[in-house]
Amino acid sequence: MHTITIEGINLYGFHGCLEEEAKIGGNYVIDVTMTTDFSEAAETDDLNKTIDYCAVYEICKKEMAVRSKLIEQVCKRIHLALRTQFPELRNLCVKVTKLVPPMNGDVEKVSVEIKD
Repeated sequence: MHTITIEGINLYGFHGCLEEEAKIGGNYVIDVTMTTDFSEAAETDDLNKTIDYCAVYEICKKEMAVRSKLIEQVCKRIHLALRTQFPELRNLCVKVTKLVPPMNGDVEKVSVEIKD
């Protein structure tokens, strides 16, 4: 098996339970780790035989554009969309990080992760 990791997909979104978050939004980072078999792509140098990184980015961007109160829901949508687009994935891990969440304290970030 082989692993492809795309780290630091920086996107802006309007997720959160507070009204202000729906209006002003915030910064998010998405990390995606995929286990697959890219042997044929490595031999043939053919993009069609592996996972297209740009397609992964576009899926993340599309799902981040849909407002949710919880980043847990955003993470689940991205995970499901990637599973649907790339059924050949053996394992998939999606991590969504919200930077500087509005909390009653100094918190750098919060993250949720779905992996299988």
